[in-house]
Formats: sequence, structure tokens, C-alpha cells
Amino acid sequence: MIYLRLVFESFRFAWQALRSNLLRTILSLLGVTIGIFAIISVFTIVDSLEKSIRQSMSFVGERIVYIQKWPWIFEGGNDIPWWKYMQRPSATVREYNFLNQNLENDEGVALVARRGSNTFKHGSNSMSGIMLQGVTQDFNKVAEVPIEEGRYFTQQETDGSRNVIIIGAEVAQNLFPNGSALGGDIRIQGQKFTVIGVMEKQGAGLFEGMPTNDKNAYTTFGAFGKMFASGQRGIEPNIMIKGRADDEGLQNLEYEVRGKMRTIRGLKPYEEDNFAVNRSEMMADAIGKMFSIIGLAGWVIGGFSILVGGFGIANIMFVSVKERTNIIGIQKSLGAKNFFILFQFLFESVFLSLIGGGVGILLVSLITLIPMGTLEIFLSAGNILLGLGVSVVIGVLSGIIPAVIASHLDPVIAIRSK
Repeated sequence: MIYLRLVFESFRFAWQALRSNLLRTILSLLGVTIGIFAIISVFTIVDSLEKSIRQSMSFVGERIVYIQKWPWIFEGGNDIPWWKYMQRPSATVREYNFLNQNLENDEGVALVARRGSNTFKHGSNSMSGIMLQGVTQDFNKVAEVPIEEGRYFTQQETDGSRNVIIIGAEVAQNLFPNGSALGGDIRIQGQKFTVIGVMEKQGAGLFEGMPTNDKNAYTTFGAFGKMFASGQRGIEPNIMIKGRADDEGLQNLEYEVRGKMRTIRGLKPYEEDNFAVNRSEMMADAIGKMFSIIGLAGWVIGGFSILVGGFGIANIMFVSVKERTNIIGIQKSLGAKNFFILFQFLFESVFLSLIGGGVGILLVSLITLIPMGTLEIFLSAGNILLGLGVSVVIGVLSGIIPAVIASHLDPVIAIRSK
């Protein structure tokens, strides 16, 4: 019970300190409020941006290794040997078949060729800017193809290079506004394709032009090759390989892929790779590094405000000790221990700091209500706990010296003070 009374009295003293000079307290807590607001708002926006970017880049996939000519390089500037990468051979059907038959650490292998800005026609309706991808049979094992209506390709359709196609929701809506697209005919580059599937609606991405399933379409790799040349003088296909969930970092798969690719391309031990093995995690790591720098900037900006707020709370506590010196003397003369007085003032300091931090978090929550177009701002529980935790730390640091001074006052001298 004595601890409950201690908490209650500390709370009462803190509330009295806040009410006795409301303007002074508000101005002192303003630094903490601004600091917490700056830090948590930056983290909230960063988390929202990172989540939205990762969702918009979901086409890259998870646990996927890409065999390509060009490595995914996110730094290096003018030192990147572009000329060397340009001379590398493109992935071939023969290499795809070899990997598909010989890899052991994979869940699926697919050969993919892409061409953007295609025009689809159906009757008098047409739509431009569509991404068309030619894929092999196991593409749905490597990447997600969320079909809402219809079905995926059969083995006979891919082996026979048939002109069948799976289209996005926006494509279906524009070309077939009055009914279902299933079984309908679409003309691409003068060739007729039969719609066998329509994908689920995904919605707009964060950035304009970033591919989404809504303006995407898949056809068999052979049918794609009838319309567009592939290889060194045409569209260069990529080999996509899905790694196993138990392969941490896809290390086993990457080592195996490198070995198989060097074998089929006849590379000697002293020759360097003439292909790039890119992992989807590379892009995620690059995004994480970029946002960690932004988060650090948020700490720096908010840190100065919190520092000022900490001095403000310390000032309130010194004044509170001065005003209650007589009461402290009475408490100690009645048997109050030093830790009792120490905890009392520390609780008051933390309580005041939490008020400032709570207001800052409340302001951040109001930001989440502002419409940001395709960007959805959300305040996570982790950021709320971070803001409250920082407030507690600032409260302890700001109140520890005044609390120690108060706890070590001589009771006789304290009682005589006015």
C-alpha cells in the first residue's frame, strides 16, 4: 500500500506542478513535444514509404534469384564497367532447360521475357501501355499470379506455344467493359490471343509507371517469341529461380546456380563469370539502407528539440524542489526514506515528460488522417512505444539530479526553510 500511496502522491504533486504555472509548464514541455513529434513523424513516414515501396515492388518477388547480363548495382557511379556487361551473352532456352533439370535447391525455374508499352485491341476497344511477359510453364511456382477468373496455362499450351493470355483487371475492364473477358479475343502485333484468365485487381502503385498486375499480361514464352525477337539483338530474357524457404539468404541456391551456369557456358576456373546472379533481397537491402539514413536524420532533428525539452523539465523540477523543501523536511522527519523522496520527484519528472511525448504522438496520429493519395500513412505500435520510451528516458535524465538533491536534504534545515 505504501508504494501505491507513493505513486498517488507523486501523481498529485506532478499535477499540481502542472496547474500551478500552466504557461511555464506548457512552454517547458513544448521541446519534448516537438522532439517526439519530429522523431516519430519521420519514422512513421519512413515506415509508410518503405511499406508502400516494397508493396509496389512486389513484382520482384521473394526468395528469387535472377540470372541476367546486368548486376543490380546501387552504387559505384562512373566506375561501373558497363561495356563489359553489354558484351555478356543473354540467357537462353538451353540454359533454362539445363538449370530446370539439374538444380536441387530450388522450388521452381522459369524463363521470362518482358516488353513494355504494348497496345492490346478487342473490337473497337484498345489499350496502350501494357506490360506483356512471355513465361514458361513453372512461372507460377516462381512468382505469384493471382488469378481471379479463369485458369493458368496448361503444359500443352506452353509446349505448343499457343496464343493464350492472362490479363490484368484494368486490361479486362477497358477491353471488355460489358462482360467477362474469359474466352474473348485480343489482338497484339496483328496476332490473335484467347483470354484464359483475369488477375485480381491490385490497385495503383506508389510511383507512376511502376508495373502492377492491373496493366500486366502473361502469355506463353513461345507465343511471345513469335512476335518479338529475343537474345543479343532482341529482347533479352531472364531466368528466374525460386529458392527454398529453409535456404537462409539463398546462399546454397546461389552457389549452385553459379556452378551450373559456369558449367553450361564452359567457363574455365580462371575466367570470371559472364553473367550476374541477382537476388531480390539486394533491392530490399538497398531500400533499407536508404531509409535508415532518413531515420538517422529524424533522430538528429528531433534530438535537439528533446534536449531543449529536457532542460525545460529539469528547470521545472528544480523549482518544484525549491517550492516543496518544507514539505520534504516534514516527510523525512516523519520517517520517509531517501528513496521515497527520490522516486517521488523522478515519477513527477517522468509524468511531465510523458505528457509532452504523448502530445507529440497525438500530433503524429493526426497526420495519419491526412489523405496522401496512394501513400497510406500509419502509426505503428512500435513507433508509439518508441516515443513513450524516449519520453521516459528524458524524464529520468531530466529529473535525476533534482530528485537526488531533494532526497539528500537535511530534514531540520528543510523544515526551517520558507
